[in-house]
Amino acid sequence: MRPVWKERPSPGYQAIKAVILGGFALAIIIPIIVVISTSLASDRDIIKAGGYVLWPSHPTFKAYQTLFSGGLMGRAILVSVFVTVVGTAIALAVTIALAYATSRPVLFGRPVLLMVLFTLLFAPGIIPMFLVVKQLGLLDSLWSLILPGALGAFNFVVLRTFFMNVPGELLESARIDGASDFTILRQIIMPLSKAVIAVVGLFYAVGFWNAFFNALLYLNDTSKWPVQVILRTYVLQGKSLSADQLGVTPLPQPQSLQMAVVVVALVPIAMVYPFLQRHFTKGVITGAVKG
Repeated sequence: MRPVWKERPSPGYQAIKAVILGGFALAIIIPIIVVISTSLASDRDIIKAGGYVLWPSHPTFKAYQTLFSGGLMGRAILVSVFVTVVGTAIALAVTIALAYATSRPVLFGRPVLLMVLFTLLFAPGIIPMFLVVKQLGLLDSLWSLILPGALGAFNFVVLRTFFMNVPGELLESARIDGASDFTILRQIIMPLSKAVIAVVGLFYAVGFWNAFFNALLYLNDTSKWPVQVILRTYVLQGKSLSADQLGVTPLPQPQSLQMAVVVVALVPIAMVYPFLQRHFTKGVITGAVKG
């Protein structure tokens, strides 16, 4: 007798499953369509719909032209790209180095590992972190958005666990051939860890791109604001970007500008994900912590 999970589902069960999955898909797709459609809607469409538009009758790029005409959004995108690219590169370098060092037999190995995890898992708090950033002279600097988030505890544990699963015989043979730790890391460990490194890099990139709180704490110069701070200020707090900030008058409808900001904040990081999708499942599974 075949197990229950190997039996072919009945047509009724498949229909119910299709309806449920279709409902979830619509619940995800419709808000995205509304956001994009409203950002492309004309003032007449928004006034006629009384707010948000599902399908614009007179599509226009006026909201996007308004956002980029004053230079504020363009600068914000450059800041976000710089913080994301540089921050991800630094975070990966620090995390890979620390994960490899703690995955090898070292003096007082377990106490050293516990000390590292203790410092990573227990954050110092907002005020101590602000004082450290201030004493280092990083206030009103883009480095204040990068360095405090250069090492994540979860990403460190994932990489360390994967590095520990690399066969020790392979590393010992390389060491017998005269390879240094740096050579072993660069020519053996990292090529074998492309999938998990890609996933950890994606985690870091999404974190840096979506971060806004550090910018609120450490940046006083609005010209250094990343995209997410503008998104938060304009959408969540309900504050409108002025005509002087945008350099355009008259302004489009607020709903159109709001959704245009949302699209601009989402599209760049969403474009990166398809290139790393094939590594995502493999990297998470192979780098998972085993009990």
